[in-house]
Amino acid sequence: MVVKVIELVGTSQHNWTDAVDKAVAEASKTIDDILGVEVTNFTANIDKGKIHEYKADVKIAFAVH
Repeated sequence: MVVKVIELVGTSQHNWTDAVDKAVAEASKTIDDILGVEVTNFTANIDKGKIHEYKADVKIAFAVH
């Protein structure tokens, strides 16, 4: 099996877990056979002293046919 890995950034107004889920959900719309995800970094945008947007850098692995 050959596996390809791509890097994405998921975003969420709610939390980092939701940001990861959104990245995987969006990738699964166009990529078949996703095998796993690795979260490499968590960041956030701040507005008026509060987290405004959560961001998760992820690597998504999928089988190449």
